[in-house]
Amino acid sequence: MLLKNATIYNDQFEPVKLNITVEGERIVAVDTRETADEILDLEGYTVLPGLIDMHIHGCAGYDTGEATPEALEAMSRCLVQRGVTSFCPTSMTLSFEELQKIFRNVASARNTVTGAYIHGVNMEGPYIAMSKKGAQNGAYVRNPDAEEFKRLFEDCDGAIKVVDIAPETEGAEAFVQQVQGLCPVSVAHTAADYDQACAAFGWGVRHVTHLYNAQSGLTHRAPGVVGAVFDNAKTQGIRAELICDGFHIHPAALRIAFSQLGEDNSVIVSDSMCAAGHVDGEYDLGGQTVYVRDGKALLADGTIAASTSNVYDELKNVIRFGIPVKQAIKSATINPARAIRVDRETGSIQAGKLADLLVVDENFDIVLVIVRGEIKVDNR
Repeated sequence: MLLKNATIYNDQFEPVKLNITVEGERIVAVDTRETADEILDLEGYTVLPGLIDMHIHGCAGYDTGEATPEALEAMSRCLVQRGVTSFCPTSMTLSFEELQKIFRNVASARNTVTGAYIHGVNMEGPYIAMSKKGAQNGAYVRNPDAEEFKRLFEDCDGAIKVVDIAPETEGAEAFVQQVQGLCPVSVAHTAADYDQACAAFGWGVRHVTHLYNAQSGLTHRAPGVVGAVFDNAKTQGIRAELICDGFHIHPAALRIAFSQLGEDNSVIVSDSMCAAGHVDGEYDLGGQTVYVRDGKALLADGTIAASTSNVYDELKNVIRFGIPVKQAIKSATINPARAIRVDRETGSIQAGKLADLLVVDENFDIVLVIVRGEIKVDNR
């Protein structure tokens, strides 16, 4: 298959006029060749790498925590309609037995879902700070436990792609030292101060979950986790997730974050719950009731629970908010790919990588979604 005459964002994320040749699941050439068995003339369109959501709990009325093949299939089919070609189903703070069940289901579904494909689990809990648990279930919050993690990791054949910790908790440093070789560790749901966050970066942590949310903020005398990220992002390569629905973070705060992080360290995530792509009402999230009104998800006490957005809409949001297009696209593609160590396989338009592609028109509306070389959405 030859994708011809479009503007593409190449492996340097610069817009160029080149053609893309796809054979099977992979891109085999990005050049000026003009012949193939199947030719798609995409004159007037733009081709981006397929979007990656590394932090999503649910959508379309289904949740990762249901631990059923049907839930992950529904999420997969919903996401691909929104330009997301791959994702990490994300768990909540739960018991060992519940996490084990969820992770086994994710591992099994990696080879069965038919829309966006699954990289593996984003393990958001339970090794977090009680004071910053947000919408996580406090009954299951516990200190980092490397042995428990390894049991879960081995039980799901290594399907965990990232795990969260609060660095101020007992055993955090030892946990990072023992786990970082298996999968990336992320700072999350934490009351850590500036020094404690910097210490985590010194241990090798290079990722921060949903920056600004459920962590110590930046003030002029107490820089907190946010200040530590801003102070170290460009020198140490600290990546940080940003929920870009315009509700979790004010557009001005998003502009500041994108500027401070730089184009290689900003990661757009949905952090969406099952209400995304669905209707307002009452939902369950990790055993807690969430009330969704006008697309805003809250606990009974007013705590923000999760988003009801998606990475595609957030990508358009940040461009509208004034983020440079190049950085916005990298934040939804290659940056999350690097964060979960899959950038050799996907995240950019490059020969040898999987043909995960999103074709948009001049308004950034979706025209085609191609997953591993197969057209999944065709709006031409």
